[in-house]
Amino acid sequence: MGALDGRVAIVTGAGRGIGRCHALLFAEEGAKVVVNDLGGSIEGSGQDASAAEQVVAEIKALGGEAVANHDNVADWEGGKRLIDSAIEAFGDLHVLVNNAGILRDRVIVNMTEDEWDAVIHVHLKGHFVPLRHAASYWREQSKAGKEVKAAIVNTSSTSGLLGNPGQANYGAAKAGIGALTVIASQELGRYGVRVNAIAPAARTRMTEATPGLGDIVKAPAAADAFDIWDPANISPLVAYLATESCPATGKVFFVQGGQVRLFQPWTMTQKIEKSGRFSVAELESEMKALLG
Repeated sequence: MGALDGRVAIVTGAGRGIGRCHALLFAEEGAKVVVNDLGGSIEGSGQDASAAEQVVAEIKALGGEAVANHDNVADWEGGKRLIDSAIEAFGDLHVLVNNAGILRDRVIVNMTEDEWDAVIHVHLKGHFVPLRHAASYWREQSKAGKEVKAAIVNTSSTSGLLGNPGQANYGAAKAGIGALTVIASQELGRYGVRVNAIAPAARTRMTEATPGLGDIVKAPAAADAFDIWDPANISPLVAYLATESCPATGKVFFVQGGQVRLFQPWTMTQKIEKSGRFSVAELESEMKALLG
């Protein structure tokens, strides 16, 4: 018996890297998987259907069930076709893993409008569109009297939650995904849908291309050493969050190697206060208590 027996799952960006590992583990745990991938470059250019097809072939070779989908997750109609493809192929949908993304790193003073728009489009809208169509499907099921036990797992990043120079576009999108996760969990719980996010640290085409990370994420030289950067390390947490019995919702988790950490959301701490309006002069003095 697998942890995901009977579950139908969509994994976006599943042709390579972390997404591929998700799809393979999901199938190993008994899920029927829709492998979505455009097969483009890390900058978002080009298209290669073989990436998704190869993962489907791997799953089938291991005795699992999977179909490929090549729709653009940031396209409104494409996102609807993606959700429909799971229902048409397997009769239902229980899990959506939003993983697809691109990189166009640049410091702010050199970043172009296109570099900003492209990354925000693929990451942030590319999470919202499939989520929106999946949520509509589950809401209709709930309204029809069916008990829904669905799960969405989004992909944020420490670049957005903690910051990383040179990735203003990527970080802004990933911070937005963190907020989208929390709000979606608040809205969709009534329909039986849980929503969580991960901020993974692993070796992928994107991290290998990130300035300062390329040398760090290399596999260890010793064959018997634990590879903390192996993308397969990320997938067990995603699979757990996708299980029917998992209670977590509205949470964001950091995951790397054998480590899982819970992010603390934005929260208010110490304060200064008076009974009326502050003057600028008063703030110049009192703000020292907040600024340390």
